[in-house]
Amino acid sequence: MNTLPDPYAERVDPAVSCSSCEAVCCRLTVVLMPDDNVPDWLIDRHTHGLETLAKGDDGWCIGVDRNTLRCTIYDQRPGICRKFAMGSPGCRHEREQWFDRPAPADHDAHTHSDKMPLFFSR
Repeated sequence: MNTLPDPYAERVDPAVSCSSCEAVCCRLTVVLMPDDNVPDWLIDRHTHGLETLAKGDDGWCIGVDRNTLRCTIYDQRPGICRKFAMGSPGCRHEREQWFDRPAPADHDAHTHSDKMPLFFSR
């Protein structure tokens, strides 16, 4: 039995919450893997065979409800979305890029810079 602590899990900041965000992670480019099973209308197929989650004109994944900023296919979301943990170093980095400052849990989620987050692909 492995009793070593998970160093990545220890770096998750529990003070960071999706409820104080603008679904920043849903602006990242998500490359689909063969075992992902997302609805066909969400797939953007590129000329060389690459498949990604489709984005709307606003830059957000088209699977995101614009009123609630929640995933409409949460149970069918791609594996990479499942692995992108709330409060993880990657999450905090993207929020810092979007809000142009560190990501405390109580920041004002309605003000942000015009900077786009870095793309995330696998």
